[in-house]
Amino acid sequence: MDYSVINNPAEHRFQMALGGDDIAAAYYQIDENGNVVLTHTEVPYEYSGQGLATKLATGVFDQLRASGRKAGLKCSFMVRFFATHPQYADVVAG
Repeated sequence: MDYSVINNPAEHRFQMALGGDDIAAAYYQIDENGNVVLTHTEVPYEYSGQGLATKLATGVFDQLRASGRKAGLKCSFMVRFFATHPQYADVVAG
């Protein structure tokens, strides 16, 4: 399956199709500095334990890096992801 991550600005989320109507999503807000503040990550329960949240986070950070934007981390999953993936230090604001 193709786990491409796309930005859906109308819904304020990055999303990854999982099959049928199911998606994994990383929700965000844009702060006063233009940073993408990641607020919540969701993967449907039936997809738990497959590493899909990590695939989603990797896609989000790669897209932010490519666009030159910075991430603010308010989502506990994204904080843990960044703690184990310091190669994204250039993407995280502050």
